[in-house]
Amino acid sequence: MSHHHPENDPKYIGLNVNAGIEKPDAVNAESVKRFLKRGRRQILSPDEYFNGIISGNISILSQAVTLIESNKPEHQKVAQEIIIKCLPRAGKSIRLGITGVPGAGKSTFIESLGKLITGSGGKLAVLAIDPSSERSKGSILGDKTRMEELSSDPNAYIRPSPSAGSLGGVARKTREIIVLCEAAGFGTIFIETVGVGQSETVVHSMVDFFLLLQIAGAGDELQGIKRGIMEMADTIVINKADGDNYEKAQLAAAQFRSALHLFPPTGSGWSPPVMTCSALENTGVQQIWNTVNEYVTLTKENNFFQSRRNDQAKYWMYETINETLRNNFYHNHQVRGRLPHYEKLVLTNGMSSFIAAHELLESYFKSVGNE
Repeated sequence: MSHHHPENDPKYIGLNVNAGIEKPDAVNAESVKRFLKRGRRQILSPDEYFNGIISGNISILSQAVTLIESNKPEHQKVAQEIIIKCLPRAGKSIRLGITGVPGAGKSTFIESLGKLITGSGGKLAVLAIDPSSERSKGSILGDKTRMEELSSDPNAYIRPSPSAGSLGGVARKTREIIVLCEAAGFGTIFIETVGVGQSETVVHSMVDFFLLLQIAGAGDELQGIKRGIMEMADTIVINKADGDNYEKAQLAAAQFRSALHLFPPTGSGWSPPVMTCSALENTGVQQIWNTVNEYVTLTKENNFFQSRRNDQAKYWMYETINETLRNNFYHNHQVRGRLPHYEKLVLTNGMSSFIAAHELLESYFKSVGNE
């Protein structure tokens, strides 16, 4: 390779170009070897995963979570064994559900509250349930990049939503991931959701405390909130209560307090407070965390905490049975082959919906019986 540069010709006054270096190979053979080796990462034994998880090894925890999220039968088999091993060490955390309208500053709020928890020596896992990830194949925790400080905090573990298909599937897997995070010593679990459809109900069915994050808008805050979500909330937080927005936030809080008085008392014996904060300026965040701890103390004393967890465990047993049966039915070869035919009959009034369903179920039970 010639290092001669025509630009160094004396006629180009004041221009001098240094000699270059030999161009390296486009592909670094050593890196490729390492990459291929990594691509064939060996699945560890359930015992190795379990020991890694309980010793707080985040890399092994992440690998185990990936197995839970996978739909491959061989991965699911190992995942279920890991969960069974972790169960006796699970259940010792506070599980906090966080939902809120888009633009309520959820990422900033989670980071602010999260830093408060890790700053006082706590370990925090942030998981997400994002039903929209199924359509866009992306996840809300593109937000993960927005929680820069928390992402690099050694006492925090942030995991995007598993795109497992149905909301029920995503939720079941999230519930299993909670078990692993608790076994790994995370004392607080945040489960966040995008305010879409049924996802709040699903999050409510797996947390101890449900926090609804709002912002003060044009004075009609209550219009856009479904009564069901208000009833689920253990506290309502008006975020962005700073600067010009401070007065508006106090006004919105008063509106919410009036609305909450109309609801029947909760089974927990807890009266949900309405609080204001500025996650950006870190004001009011400590008070919110104190409130969560007051709730946990109260509900543990009156046994509501444990009875709610028992109800949730029972609910998820039935949900898993229902989901498995439904999947089994639709993947059955007899059913799959006949569905289009029966659909056509129903649409052309050749058969009623009920008789079509009955006959499909009959053929399903027969084929299952013959297996």
